[in-house]
Amino acid sequence: MTKIATTRLMSLHVGKGRNISTAIADIIDYVENPQKTDFGKFIYGYECDTRLADAEFLLSKRQYANLTGRNQGVDDVIAYHLRQAFKPGEVTPEEANQIGRELALKLTKGNHAFVVCTHVDKHHVHNHIIINSTTLDCQKKFRNFWGSTWAIRRMNDKLCLEHGLSIVENPKPSREHYGTWLGNKKQPSFQEQIRIAIDAALEEKPKDFEELLKKLEAAGIEVNRERKHLRFRVPGQENYTRCDTLKGDYTEQAIKERIAGTRTVKSRHTFSKKPVSKVGLLVDIEAAIRSGKGPGYERWAKVFNLKQLSQAVLYLKEHGDMGYEDLLEKANAATTNFNTLSVQIKDLESKMNANAELQKQIVNYVKTRAVYVEYRKAGYSKKYRTAHESEILLHQAAKNHFDELGIKKLPSVKSLREEYTDVLEQKRKAYSAYKQAKNDMKELHNVRANVEYLLEISSPPQPQRSTEKSRQ
Repeated sequence: MTKIATTRLMSLHVGKGRNISTAIADIIDYVENPQKTDFGKFIYGYECDTRLADAEFLLSKRQYANLTGRNQGVDDVIAYHLRQAFKPGEVTPEEANQIGRELALKLTKGNHAFVVCTHVDKHHVHNHIIINSTTLDCQKKFRNFWGSTWAIRRMNDKLCLEHGLSIVENPKPSREHYGTWLGNKKQPSFQEQIRIAIDAALEEKPKDFEELLKKLEAAGIEVNRERKHLRFRVPGQENYTRCDTLKGDYTEQAIKERIAGTRTVKSRHTFSKKPVSKVGLLVDIEAAIRSGKGPGYERWAKVFNLKQLSQAVLYLKEHGDMGYEDLLEKANAATTNFNTLSVQIKDLESKMNANAELQKQIVNYVKTRAVYVEYRKAGYSKKYRTAHESEILLHQAAKNHFDELGIKKLPSVKSLREEYTDVLEQKRKAYSAYKQAKNDMKELHNVRANVEYLLEISSPPQPQRSTEKSRQ
């Protein structure tokens, strides 16, 4: 079997202890990780703003519920995650991103918004494509169909052939991670994946065992307490793993001791913490109950909502007993700052793209100059042109590019590379500020929404308001 581009389509659900907003935001934050996408260079959004894709996806689902009268069920798919990996060294990140766009368009027929993120942090370039399950007109949903694995593979094979990439001959059905297809190191076992998830959850300092289980569920680990022993299951795992079979520092008792601080363990893994807003939006309890959530979830949601309201009030107190008008002003200022940084980053990216294109044209010009000189000496002979057409076309395209820019004297490639490095450093600094601005804006808008709920100020529809407030 040839090592080639592989695909896998996975459906995304809300999961226990999360709402739709959190579930969508988690996956999009992961795939848009700046360390994996060269600081956002390889992110593309179709019919959505990649910076606010989670909010746009959520809005489409609310509009879907309003238009159709159907609410999100417990097991309903909120989005689809399509992974696409390529043979190491065979494709550039730019081309991989383009192939990802074409594949998503073919699969959705242009009826669904999606985000294509090309990860370049591993030795093999690969795409993560998040497709909104709701159509653009908010009246239908994408339904995965029987045999979609083969259909997507055929689409992918055709695109790879069109781009001159290798494909699998006589492929066999497989649910393995794309790294296995590429002959990488063996992926961690299911038990090891659970241990890693437990370590990550403990890094977030949960106050008790129940909170740790909620963090595991939020990370995509399925928690089952139907039998005597607690059991876990990771995505792709068929059978559950009993907690007590993890042994050592990962049994239920050992985990409780680690939370209490009576057992100290040096984690085998390091995790980068993602900045999280202290204040979250309120959970729509009535909608959750209509979708099948039980009394346990309702009790948890009530406590969660009260905590978020308390955090909002605490935020105002910590900022000098801030009034509502001041809060609005600060939220608007945060949004303006976020937008300003966004424009700045786009400008820097444009400079980098222009610089890279100029470097490319200069190299092409120099490489083909001798051929073009001979072509001119031959009196622009048709026979000579036919024999060296590709070189001549490259040379002419480079000259046209210089003319469009009004360049009379070509800069050196070395100076252009130094300039590119400087702009890239500016972009990295700007992105750090952009990331903080995004978190500040999100927190302020959450505080504003919760304060408006408390003050009964008109805002976007919140179906749970009247009933839930009387209960609280």
